[in-house]
Amino acid sequence: MRNDYQPFHAPVDGGELFGGQWRAQQSATVLAVHGITASHLTWPWLADRLPGQRVVAPDLRGRARSNALPGPYGLRRQAEDLARLLDFLEVERVVVVGHSMGAFVAVWLAHRYPDRVDSLVLVDGGLPIPRDAGIDPLLMLGPAAERLSQTFETEEAYLNFWRGHPAFRSDWSRGVADFARYDLDGAAPTLHPSARLGAVAENVMELDGSNGFAEALTGLTVPMSFLRAPRGLQNEPTALYDNATVADWAARLPSLTANEVDDVNHYTVVMSDRGADRVAATVREHTCHTAREHI
Repeated sequence: MRNDYQPFHAPVDGGELFGGQWRAQQSATVLAVHGITASHLTWPWLADRLPGQRVVAPDLRGRARSNALPGPYGLRRQAEDLARLLDFLEVERVVVVGHSMGAFVAVWLAHRYPDRVDSLVLVDGGLPIPRDAGIDPLLMLGPAAERLSQTFETEEAYLNFWRGHPAFRSDWSRGVADFARYDLDGAAPTLHPSARLGAVAENVMELDGSNGFAEALTGLTVPMSFLRAPRGLQNEPTALYDNATVADWAARLPSLTANEVDDVNHYTVVMSDRGADRVAATVREHTCHTAREHI
């Protein structure tokens, strides 16, 4: 890991929240929140492109090094963890960038702590995802959820799993390998992904905008950007969000602007150079706007 990176562990309800930060000496801070089965190592691509800013990225409750934290794991509780993390790091205000489920947590943070959030960058997440009644919501995650029940004899076997993943066949990199290694838990020959299936199952139930989320989202007035990936979790041409859904929410939310990121899927919108270029450019627009407002 680069020499401007340092890990942290912060006290939260029930234990400690782990993660990492880049350039802790910088005052302007971006809080980066990963997706439903991921970790803070989703974000090195973005951190590399924001050299003048501090980037703080936790492992959410129930994931990676924070997987020993007890449930419940609901999105509101995840947002409370982020508020406690900001307290611990003595950070007053942030621009929040959230990917996938992390964007939903970002919305709850902005709703519950409006004095801590300057603006939001929602990356292929954070807008309610309708689900059909009677359908197991874990099916929408497909192999991403199935992976959590698998075991792997060696680290190399897990790396091979990710090398063959449709999302990364054309985008394998050292960063993806680091992400995969960090995700492993347990001991050989029964290594397993670190995210708790129970945490994932609890959170996926909330992605349809229920439990007050849609109301929280529509009540926000902070500047928001939504970045859509045109391909899905398996690099399939059916995206997580269709254009009509995004357009509908953009019409309903006066402070939201929506754009598409070319030639990325749900993973590579943040975990590739071309995806991170676009996300970083959007984050810089938000931080420049925030700096002007605070002058």
